[in-house]
Amino acid sequence: MLYTSLKLTAALAASTLISSAALAGELVINTDTSDPAPKAAFEALIKGFEAENPDVTVTWNLFDHEGYKTSIRNFLTADSPDLANWYAGNRMLPYVNAGLFEPVDDVWEENGLKDSLASSVGSMTIDGKIWGVPYTYYQWGVYYRKDIFEEQGIAVPTNWDEFKAAGAKLSEAGITPITIGTKYLWTAGGVFDYINLRTNGYDFHMALGKGEVSWTDDRVKATMNNWKELIDAGFFLENHAAYSWQEALAPMVQGDAAMYVMGNFAVAPLREAGLSDDQLGFFQFPVINPDVPLAEEAPTDTIHIPANAKNKEDAKKFLAYLARPEVQTEINKTLGQLPINKNSEVGEDKFLQAGYEMLSTTDGGIAQFFDRDYPAEMAKAGMEGFQEFMVKPERMDAILERLEKVRARVYK
Repeated sequence: MLYTSLKLTAALAASTLISSAALAGELVINTDTSDPAPKAAFEALIKGFEAENPDVTVTWNLFDHEGYKTSIRNFLTADSPDLANWYAGNRMLPYVNAGLFEPVDDVWEENGLKDSLASSVGSMTIDGKIWGVPYTYYQWGVYYRKDIFEEQGIAVPTNWDEFKAAGAKLSEAGITPITIGTKYLWTAGGVFDYINLRTNGYDFHMALGKGEVSWTDDRVKATMNNWKELIDAGFFLENHAAYSWQEALAPMVQGDAAMYVMGNFAVAPLREAGLSDDQLGFFQFPVINPDVPLAEEAPTDTIHIPANAKNKEDAKKFLAYLARPEVQTEINKTLGQLPINKNSEVGEDKFLQAGYEMLSTTDGGIAQFFDRDYPAEMAKAGMEGFQEFMVKPERMDAILERLEKVRARVYK
């Protein structure tokens, strides 16, 4: 594990957690933001908070990602900091259910956050209470070759019929409609998420993630059958199971494929590979069921007050500070991602602008991504099943029956 501290008065052994005896006016924060950009963003965040609150000394314990995942339950239980970073949606559910996170509805009420952070209310709420403050997310959606669409006379599709028609026209021209690499499985999870969100909506999608719905339910089958329409129509890159997500960028760069259902982190490598912003565009995943509000996929990073925190008063001050529009603006400039506060400013990058507009106006909820919204064993089995389904869609019923057996074991 790696630790860094601001205003730290004594070096800490790398194998030892900070002492549980918090000083008066000391605010202890544990995070796993050890990559360069997140680390820089948190350094600035903490310095800004301390400048406004000179009576508070922040002690920041910085972990590497894997060390944090293996340590978080232990330190929340036995040696709790005052604040800890984590993720929204079902990823925070185990800690909420275990009584290890503190509800922070008062912070939201006193600072008008249900309005300014409106897009994230659903993903931060469990059992009618709000459990933290989100500070950054990034959009998923459909990235596409604008120039190819223009050459083929294809308008950006907004509904399922238009989407399928666009794919058919691309196929006729010898262009693969959607590139994808499922070698490492998770990309197929993103496609499932969007088709399920558009077929059944956010509440059903989250209930499935909580294990409350059978995988053999007719509504899940409706999602899979919608996906099967695309598979049967040859929408996806051949031999996709042999490609990583990065390797699957090449057909799009070369003009052999026209779309990618992907997160905004794909933009940088596409630009680096030579695509200009005149060639590359973004659109919202199309409507399937017009009666379902449009939910989006936007993995969201959050800060929480542990139930066993010793300085909850200053922790709440920090959350209120973190939620402010100008603070989220600065954090996300450093991260290259999107602020959640609707009054924040976003950089000039056109894809960040498009994502911010889409996410800030969504009324259907924010999902976190398949491998965040499901327990690890269920997520692994699900994504393996999706990859198999994309290769052998005729196995759909057998795959769903297998996933149902995993559900019965994982959630019991």
